[in-house]
Amino acid sequence: MLPDQLYHTYLANPSVSTDTRKDPCNSIFFCLKGPNFDANTFADEALKKGAVAVVSDSAENRGKEKVFFVDDVLTTLQHLAIHYRETFNFPVIGLTGSNGKTTNKELISAVLGKKYKTAFTSGNLNNHIGVPLTLLAIPQNTEMAVIEMGANHVGEIAALSKIANPDYGMITNIGKAHLEGFGGIEGVKKGKSELFDHISDKGGKLFVNGDDAVLLDLSKNLERTLFGTDKEHFITGRMAPSEAQLSFSYSQGEFSSELIKTQLVGEYNFYNMLAAVCIGRFFEVGHNEIKAALESYSPSNNRSQLTHTIHNTLILDAYNANPTSVEAAIKNLARFKHPKKLALLGQMNELGETAREEHQKVIDQLRQYEIPAMLVGKLFSECDCVDFPVFPDSETLATWLEKNPQRKTAVLVKGSRSIQMEKVIDFL
Repeated sequence: MLPDQLYHTYLANPSVSTDTRKDPCNSIFFCLKGPNFDANTFADEALKKGAVAVVSDSAENRGKEKVFFVDDVLTTLQHLAIHYRETFNFPVIGLTGSNGKTTNKELISAVLGKKYKTAFTSGNLNNHIGVPLTLLAIPQNTEMAVIEMGANHVGEIAALSKIANPDYGMITNIGKAHLEGFGGIEGVKKGKSELFDHISDKGGKLFVNGDDAVLLDLSKNLERTLFGTDKEHFITGRMAPSEAQLSFSYSQGEFSSELIKTQLVGEYNFYNMLAAVCIGRFFEVGHNEIKAALESYSPSNNRSQLTHTIHNTLILDAYNANPTSVEAAIKNLARFKHPKKLALLGQMNELGETAREEHQKVIDQLRQYEIPAMLVGKLFSECDCVDFPVFPDSETLATWLEKNPQRKTAVLVKGSRSIQMEKVIDFL
């Protein structure tokens, strides 16, 4: 149950904090708990640092001035976000998928931002805590919102959809990510399609990659707008030959665009670009604005970045990895026009019983394309990889690269977040 006074306090001070190390002044401090922390112990510190109120579920804070005592802090945070979401009078787009969520969010927001005051998920605040925080950070004068939703088990997207309550939705793809939590690829399909179910029940609209058979099947008989390479789609795209960054053009009805030259590497970003075009044109953003947004978008955080160092060309995609994204990255490296190539790959986590099989497939794919590689992690060492050196961690690989400098090489760097493959970059 959401205390009325808490909502009125939020409206008067529309700022929420969960970490006293980040200035909580003039915000409402929520004492969240986790396996290794309990922010209830920081309630007094938050008030001393200028928080206007504290939300706590610890009996030690009950009755204190400026403290809202509740049964559960996280539930209260979510209820506050739901209540605030009900006041929105602008479109909310929900976004999920196995790969490319953050890139799609940023591209779509960049395009919409050319015409509308657009709010979107910051960083990777896409879970049961991040989505409420995202909603509560949206200003009242917003005209469009893009909410990223992540999940690692069935039921999570349904729960996040109840909080964000999107009017429109898109699934980037259904891939082999978080297989351990989802219980296999069918679980991934069921979990991600919960967004489609929510949008359908609400009477909203979907944006669907019409070249993706799985997404087409999941969205059949639903209200949808298609993009892809078929000329019957709302947006039809064509990829241009490119030695490095992706270039493409698109058509809509009788209109055909000139070439759009992006700063993203990898053909797998083609559909990410088309999604942004599709949503932009649906909401009547002009072509010149779309072109400017997509050409000026520069990837960050080691996602699909092409970087030239003094000695090498780096394809940085080290933020995260799963079997689907690694397969696409290796294919992209194979197509990359460069006389000397090298893949530095960290292991993929959360794959459950399929872990060894999926890592062996990566090794087999490297052999198929005859790409030299250095692998990181115990899961790779358990495979048939006699022709590829395996390092226990990224630090050890970095030390090896320091002693064995690579020169005039196109290097792919990719791995799961916990492997921290970005640690090798300084030695390339």
